Amino acid sequence: MAAATPSDPPDPPLWRQVLDDLRSRIASGDIGDRFPTDRELVERYGVSRHTVREAVRHLKAQGVIERERGRGSFVRQVDVSQQMGTLFSLFREVEARGMAQTSEVLALGRGTDERAAAHFGGPPDMPLVHLERVRHADGTPLALDTIWLPADLGEAILDVDFARTALYDELERLLDLRMDAGTETVSAVAATPEVVDVLDLDEGEALLRIERLGRVEGRTVECRVTLVRGSRFALVSELSVAASLPPPTVSIDHAG
Repeated sequence: MAAATPSDPPDPPLWRQVLDDLRSRIASGDIGDRFPTDRELVERYGVSRHTVREAVRHLKAQGVIERERGRGSFVRQVDVSQQMGTLFSLFREVEARGMAQTSEVLALGRGTDERAAAHFGGPPDMPLVHLERVRHADGTPLALDTIWLPADLGEAILDVDFARTALYDELERLLDLRMDAGTETVSAVAATPEVVDVLDLDEGEALLRIERLGRVEGRTVECRVTLVRGSRFALVSELSVAASLPPPTVSIDHAG
């Protein structure tokens, strides 16, 4: 192995290397329903039990595997999971699980939207660019994406073929623009007949609404609403005990 130079990035910790390989094996089908025991993983990777358990802990926290008392651990059969608190890319997550991510573009053009414009700090008739698409995983409808961008940025994507690419990748390629922060609000909603048809929802299937405001250096540059099938998507959060936690903020919608 060549000597590292100051510009070389450091190797990831052992548990991260094990974690990345396990996720790759799960995505490829090399690991099926039954997940290996700690002993089997120690023997395969030649690392300590502590290293193995750290990798497995992250898989459990991410909702990839679950433990059943008396039966061991199993791979959870969810198409896509999102780690909360991260700038999540549906495209990359679907691809990482070994599935082909494709999109059917329903709309791509100029327009206006009063609510999106308010998030951008502009007038109701602020010029915007609108992208709407159905996201598929291995040909199965997974989510309906509706995105608004300020026109000064969105004009660059009007000629992009979004059949199999990610918006963030195109913004970086065309504008050297990298989303660095954002806010997401997740809620359960009832599907309209149109959404039931577009996403081919099963009778009574849950639907999650994820609203994202993406920011670059403090400026809000993306207003996105994603409607995703609850049966194929999971939100995951890692929890820790803190010495002092602020009280949670609860928002109540008083209907009627």
